[in-house]
Amino acid sequence: MKILIKGGRVVNPANGFDSVCDVYIVDGVVQKIGENLTESADKVIDAAGKIVAPGLIDMHVHLREPGLEYKEDIKSGTLAAAQGGFTSVCCMPNTVPVLDNAPLIEYVKNKAAQVGSVNVYPVGAVSKGQKGEQLAEIGDMKEAGAVAISDDGRPVSNPELMRHAMEYADMFNMLVISHCEDLSLVAGGSMNEGIVSTRLGLKGIPNAAEEVQIARDIILAKETGKRIHIAHVSTAGGVEIIRQAKKQGILVTAETCPHYFTLTEEAVEGFNTNAKMNPPLRTQKDVDAIIAGLCDGTLDAIVTDHAPHHRDEKEVEFAVAANGIVGLETSLCLGITYLVKKNLLTLSELLAKMSCNPANILGLNKGKLEEQADADIVIFSMDELYTVDKETFASKSKNTPYHGWEVYGRVDCTICGGKVVYKR
Repeated sequence: MKILIKGGRVVNPANGFDSVCDVYIVDGVVQKIGENLTESADKVIDAAGKIVAPGLIDMHVHLREPGLEYKEDIKSGTLAAAQGGFTSVCCMPNTVPVLDNAPLIEYVKNKAAQVGSVNVYPVGAVSKGQKGEQLAEIGDMKEAGAVAISDDGRPVSNPELMRHAMEYADMFNMLVISHCEDLSLVAGGSMNEGIVSTRLGLKGIPNAAEEVQIARDIILAKETGKRIHIAHVSTAGGVEIIRQAKKQGILVTAETCPHYFTLTEEAVEGFNTNAKMNPPLRTQKDVDAIIAGLCDGTLDAIVTDHAPHHRDEKEVEFAVAANGIVGLETSLCLGITYLVKKNLLTLSELLAKMSCNPANILGLNKGKLEEQADADIVIFSMDELYTVDKETFASKSKNTPYHGWEVYGRVDCTICGGKVVYKR
């Protein structure tokens, strides 16, 4: 299959390339990038006035399979990814059963190869059953195709277990992704602790619940000399702890999500369960700190933490509603609208946090648009204003706080492995 993409603005953050030119793809590989290419093609895509960029990489999604397919499955989740411009996703292990062994990692890999629209990289559990008691078989999961380990959805509360996880993971060149949450400080809270929680009569979660464990895991990384990656950072204090750790040369990387730079705790007003997530939405001060962390490089990656839930799990009392929102279809447009259009990040800087940076953190040979690279590509219209409509989402679940928002940055086409997997 030969595809010729004509006349787009090609942006490759991996090497700083940014120019209007053509891209020629043969059998899933980028063969040539240049002006006025005349090679023969089975398919010609007119990208004039559009951005042509590396396919996005989301290193933190929940595809819910196996066991929770009523919320999402690998087929629907990867369709949602393609619609959002993602060509690679890393799926978290808090499924039923938990992805804590090689056969389950192989199941996800095989199922994704059969029905997936994009590349799927499983993340194995740190502990057996995510119970925080015994390490899972890290080496076996790596051999089966896991790219990292995490007990995401639950913290690893035992510091000795986390220390051993870092040491064992390092032996297999694996990354540990830490869900930072001190459950004793959370203590049944359901939103950020502050004025809004007091007014609504909801038990709050203090920033310290996240920051205490970020600090602990960074201390363990310093002690062991091993890597740690901090998931879904939401607080100003968390950003500052990570910033200081990086200055000391500690091997820490970190991610945040669009909802932490676009929403505050005010979104919970009216007991809006589509604004309930974990960590919770914080204050404007925290939002400003998250944006500053993205701008100065403290926060390396933007992820969605795509967390689909059935409407019956959201249309209940706030305190018992499930945590999380879907994010694959809205991540790029929110980054463009609230970071690029506001001149906080350049387009290349935003794309780096959504492509080459996650690839480098995970050690994946992805996230670049250059000759001889895999033809994983997104084409989007950066200046087109449109309204988010959850009913158009490919995800099975529609739990988004962004329905009805006006945003810029609409995906026109997603190509994965040289195959068009989404076209508007």
